[in-house]
Amino acid sequence: MPTMSSARRSQWPVWLCWLAMVLDGFDLVVLGTVIPTLIKTGELGFDAFGATFAATISLVGVGLGALFIAPLSDKFGRRKLLIACVGSFSLFTIGVAFAPNVAVFSLLRMLAGLGLGACLPAALAYINDYAPAGSAGKSTTRTMTGYHVGAVATALLAIFIVPNWRLMFVIGGVAGLALLPFLWAKLPESLPEVAPAKAGSAEAGNRKVTEPANATNAVGSSAATKPKTGFRDLLQKPYPKVAVGIGIASFMGLLLVYGLNTWLPQLMAAAGYPVSTGLTLLLVLNLGAVAGLFLAGILADKHGTKKIVLMWFGLSAVFLAILSVKIQNEFLLNAAVFVTGVFVFSSQVLVYAWVSQLFPPRLRGTALGFAAGVGRLGAIVGPAVTGTLVAANIAYPAGFYVFAAAGLLAVAALFLVPHEVKAESDPRAEP
Repeated sequence: MPTMSSARRSQWPVWLCWLAMVLDGFDLVVLGTVIPTLIKTGELGFDAFGATFAATISLVGVGLGALFIAPLSDKFGRRKLLIACVGSFSLFTIGVAFAPNVAVFSLLRMLAGLGLGACLPAALAYINDYAPAGSAGKSTTRTMTGYHVGAVATALLAIFIVPNWRLMFVIGGVAGLALLPFLWAKLPESLPEVAPAKAGSAEAGNRKVTEPANATNAVGSSAATKPKTGFRDLLQKPYPKVAVGIGIASFMGLLLVYGLNTWLPQLMAAAGYPVSTGLTLLLVLNLGAVAGLFLAGILADKHGTKKIVLMWFGLSAVFLAILSVKIQNEFLLNAAVFVTGVFVFSSQVLVYAWVSQLFPPRLRGTALGFAAGVGRLGAIVGPAVTGTLVAANIAYPAGFYVFAAAGLLAVAALFLVPHEVKAESDPRAEP
């Protein structure tokens, strides 16, 4: 397969994958921006129960997409799946704006989630196929900055648009459709060796593609053997132990991300801080996340992803525990929340970066889909557990203790995952 030098490597795929993550960030916060209006007006028949159902079923769709659709990128290629996911997500999101009732609204959100759930693993798998050697950490974390940029931009957009909630979904869907022509024209296929056989050798030879430069660090496989892809591969040695550790860490990582994004203002209010302070701290938390993504990627490539991801989850637990103590000084409070954001959000992204290094290109989409899909279960559990603590009036400081414990559990799970994995067919594999 032809190799593209770093000098000739186009920046189009980098920016297109980043923009795909912006769409993911949009989905993270858009429902939260419109739910208060829907409940207040009772439009479509919304009440607190309907809003909870819509939010939960949306995350279920994202999880199912990550688990069962993302692995198709290993079979049909990243480009095709990414285009299909962005297209489906955009159309169903526009459809949400015209939903006649809560049931249709929720169904369309779930269907949009299927495409969006597969979009993240496909984009990260693509960017790791495309990245220069030794840059998996930076490539993954910088791509994921789009996630937080999209979340912040959507929240700011809502300030000017809501209560016109329908327009929020129209804008999100149209943005995705506007991205499609660029994905089609400027995104080369990254893995021609896994394209369908009917494509023919002539077509494969004409593709403008690059060999995944960091593939030598992944699990090797025989080029002469036609690769199989699917979750059954994750059940074969030496992958089960790796998959369990990665799955637990992803669950805890997204539990932290969604739990904090959903309940931090309420936790701070329970601690006695003004409501306005809680909302400001949510913005500070996400600004820390963007800074943390850049720092984490650089350190991971320099010192090894396992060492940095363990440190990141461990420090997340420490700073989350610190937030359980009321800080009177406003500057110190903002600094503590900012640093917490630095470690909490990039911890989960480092898990994705490590998955990209541990698994071979032929399984990269499947492994990333597994990590993201299991993680989405944590995204459902995190807000639910914290909401239960809020309802019981013990959210502060118990909520921060729960978050700190999740960080420590992630450390324990990842500690058992080896630095690198050798396939059993590899003669260098450890017995």
